[in-house]
Amino acid sequence: MSATVHSNQTTPTKRRGRPRVTTAPGAFTPTASGACGTATHHAAPAGETKTGRQATGVDPEARRRNIVRLRRIEGQVRGLQKMVEEDRYCADVLVQLSSVQEALRAVARELLRSHLRHCATAAIREGAGAAAAMYDELTDLFHRHAR
Repeated sequence: MSATVHSNQTTPTKRRGRPRVTTAPGAFTPTASGACGTATHHAAPAGETKTGRQATGVDPEARRRNIVRLRRIEGQVRGLQKMVEEDRYCADVLVQLSSVQEALRAVARELLRSHLRHCATAAIREGAGAAAAMYDELTDLFHRHAR
């Protein structure tokens, strides 16, 4: 998947069967931290567009904690892969899988808490249209994460 890249486009690349989008040189890339550990709302430079939605505020400490947790989870998953490669006892692998799932749930809870505090609050204060869209989004999020 190669294409000519202009400064305001992203280039899709392939990695393990899934498309991955990388930002082209000179393309808009937000730098400030946002509520959900992403970047804050910024207007894209003239002629450039940004990809995806952006968060509205952040607690830097919560962002740091999430990054640390995700790095720890990454190590746990590598350990799980090694356990499977070594044909470790199934019950031991399942116990470790449960540990990883709980760690991911902890990150999800922190992100949801931050989303409610910052993004949802801002949308609800913005007006009826933005509030209605946020209520729908929150309903979907609660449904997905209640499992």
